[in-house]
Amino acid sequence: MIPGKYRSVSGRAANNVNCGLHLVIQTSSLPEKNKVEFKLNKDPSSFPGRLLQHDLERNYSSRQGDHINLVSSSLSSFPILQRSSEEKILYSDRLSLERQKLTVCPIINGEDHLRLLNFQHNFITRIQNISNLQKLISLDFYDNQIEEISGLSTLRCLRVLLLGKNRIKKISNLENLKSLDVLDLHGNQITKIENINHLCELRVLNLARNFLSHVDNLNGLDSLTELNLRHNQITFVRDVDNLPCLQHLFLSFNNISSFDSVSCLADSSSLSDITFDGNPIAQESWYKHTVLQNMMQLRQLDMKRITEEERRMASVLAKKEEEKKRESHKQSLLKEKKRLTINNVARQWDLQQQRVANIATNEDRKDSDSPQDPCQIDGSTLSAFPEETGPLDSGLNNALQGLSVIDTYLVEVDGDTLSLYGSGALESLDRNWSVQTAGMITTVSFTFIEFDEIVQVLPKLKIKFPNSLHLKFKETNLVMLQQFNALAQLRRIDQLTIDPQGNPVVNFTLWKYYVLFRLSHFSMQKINGTEVTQNDMIMAERLFGILAHVASSELPQYRLISILGDARKKQFRYLLESKGKKPGIINEENNDSKRLVGENTNRATLNYTTRDFYNEKLEEIKEKKKFCKTYVEDLVKEATEINMKNEALQKLWPQMFIELVRDAVIEIRNKNSYMKLCLQQITDQK
Repeated sequence: MIPGKYRSVSGRAANNVNCGLHLVIQTSSLPEKNKVEFKLNKDPSSFPGRLLQHDLERNYSSRQGDHINLVSSSLSSFPILQRSSEEKILYSDRLSLERQKLTVCPIINGEDHLRLLNFQHNFITRIQNISNLQKLISLDFYDNQIEEISGLSTLRCLRVLLLGKNRIKKISNLENLKSLDVLDLHGNQITKIENINHLCELRVLNLARNFLSHVDNLNGLDSLTELNLRHNQITFVRDVDNLPCLQHLFLSFNNISSFDSVSCLADSSSLSDITFDGNPIAQESWYKHTVLQNMMQLRQLDMKRITEEERRMASVLAKKEEEKKRESHKQSLLKEKKRLTINNVARQWDLQQQRVANIATNEDRKDSDSPQDPCQIDGSTLSAFPEETGPLDSGLNNALQGLSVIDTYLVEVDGDTLSLYGSGALESLDRNWSVQTAGMITTVSFTFIEFDEIVQVLPKLKIKFPNSLHLKFKETNLVMLQQFNALAQLRRIDQLTIDPQGNPVVNFTLWKYYVLFRLSHFSMQKINGTEVTQNDMIMAERLFGILAHVASSELPQYRLISILGDARKKQFRYLLESKGKKPGIINEENNDSKRLVGENTNRATLNYTTRDFYNEKLEEIKEKKKFCKTYVEDLVKEATEINMKNEALQKLWPQMFIELVRDAVIEIRNKNSYMKLCLQQITDQK
């Protein structure tokens, strides 16, 4: 069914009649000369048989010539229609009042047998005076000025109602027309589809050229086969999948921009012909194959027959599109999981910072002898701290609650960038990274990780990712310049990015110059995205060169050697040994080497010890002190006891000596007895 022909359902039917109409308008009871007579001759035209497939079509195959009298009455403001007996007999079931310049419907008496009535191309503003024509099957008011559907409640047999090109704003008063087969309301001012759900026998509905913005409320139209919605302002369509018999749907020249807005069409099993031309969606490259992919039952699209080749191409493209959707969905899930994980890591980080801040506050209170806060940092008092750093929406809160333990950190490789979120991500450096992936990484980003924890894995980072040139730090608690000393142990750094968020060290005016001085052996190119110039290097040397010299000169030799690496130790010893040699023995090259080594040695004294390592060393030192103290106390105690014994011996020794001499003299006084006694002792011992 080609859209736009609905209005001609009855109009063209009437045009098929070769009307030699003799219209007589009598305005009063004056003599015959006051009558106005004129004739209308019309050529026959072919009737669109496809539009109305019912038994009335045959009634338009004949020719008609009506002699019609419209007589005004003093008792009524409406003209009265009169036909001769011969005309009534010859054309008993039809009447055409087309182009008669009528402003009202005339009173039609004695025509109760009429089945077809045509009022096309007049100026009628209201439907009236036809309630007595209860056998009407077709009623045509095309091209009039009707503003409201009314006066049809008694026409229960009506099957064709043509009200196109009028001024109707609302569909109403069709409750009794349950046998309606064709309803044409095109070219009106209708903004909403309503009050037609009871028309279960309606097959054709034309709402083209109205002001519709959406399509819905079509339930109950179980017989509808054709729906014309061309030239509206439609943006989305619903309920069409509830029309079991719909075959032809015309949506041309609307505002449909995506297939999602008409997705219900994919669920219609009966639809075979559809048009989208003139819509924004029809301009898209994916338009045709998307429609065919979702509506495999279609035979025509935009009035063109669909070929098997087009179906095959649509199927191929549909598979590719499905793969893209799956991949896109997968990426969306990964992206959402990443977002939730990062939020969870940030939440854990904030809680950790709060705990640290409260610990520091409690220590300050202890030092100032202020009242002790009953809240201590252990498992039993964790609830004393706020669970959230700020209000979270319920959806995000539920998602965070659903995360597993592993989601407290995130490891992401994106191109040449390795991003680590949360301290647990540092364990990923122990993985068996492929050579290709590890070699590809040039940028390593640390977020929500304590810098002291990062320092401990820097040696692994140097080995695992030898090509890493750019380090990024965000929310890592970089709070003092001394921490930058730890980066000197890496292989190479070309760029360094310190995000101000969570790194108070960037508030220091000279922090960049200190980085350039301490890491001068890397010849860094950029810091926080800014190019490093030669003037920056000179300024860094002027500001901090004396600091390194003082630090190295004040350290004892054994301490300096313990700080340096093995290679530096050899170089340092070489420098010490060369001090006693004559100046002429060392050539110019060795002088340059000595100067270079001296600079590196000075900077090497500026090292960094993490808090944990310092605490471990402090505990070790405390243990050593305790051991030494105990050992010395034991030695002192033992020495004291020995001294006391020595003093006692000195007092007793004279008397003891006298007694020893006396006993010896007594024993050897009798030589024979003494010898016998000795022999007896020897014998007893054996």
